[in-house]
Amino acid sequence: MNKKMKRRMVVVTGVIVIVLIIVLAVVGGSSSAKSVTVADVVSGAYQDQKVQVTGTVVDNSFETKDGVLTFRIYDPEGDPSQELDVRFDGGVSATFGNGVVAICTGKMGADGVLSCTELVTKCPSKYENATDALTVEQLLDYGDSVIGKPVKVAGVAKSVAAVGEGDRIVLTSEDGSVELGVAYDGAIPDGVAEGSALVVTGSLSEDGTFAATDVALKA
Repeated sequence: MNKKMKRRMVVVTGVIVIVLIIVLAVVGGSSSAKSVTVADVVSGAYQDQKVQVTGTVVDNSFETKDGVLTFRIYDPEGDPSQELDVRFDGGVSATFGNGVVAICTGKMGADGVLSCTELVTKCPSKYENATDALTVEQLLDYGDSVIGKPVKVAGVAKSVAAVGEGDRIVLTSEDGSVELGVAYDGAIPDGVAEGSALVVTGSLSEDGTFAATDVALKA
């Protein structure tokens, strides 16, 4: 084997080694998070370590400021008084909201806050029968007579947004001619998306917004 060939082999071998190191670092970094409970991390035992914590979002604990989402979670199977503060600066799923199960992966800071780099939300699909529901047109035709009264409304989702971004859902009539803005802070069930047939429960506000207490796919 001549010197030129040897040099080529050394270069190729070096490139392969570097690639392997990078791959191992990426794989190792993504799989090194240790699954722990809320009680584990609030004890301070995992400071500066990468962990994965699963918990339920505390009602009305979330806020988005300058693109950063902050919220708290608790373990429904543990001590509900123990809560973990979470900070996340990634894109938030439309399913995120009060009571949603959040799987948070990140590093625990000295301040006791989990700086989350990966957020996965879990909310099972939910279905509701629409036989006793009003249409969007019927609701708006009733006008002031139904303001503040609990009702069910069936319609089609024109849009579904993340919590804190204006109307959570814009519900339309089947022909799309009438729209209804829906405010909702809860967890939106999996499967709800633009074009989904929905049944929402709540009441009409004086400003024309429907304040929902429950959202479900039409059965």
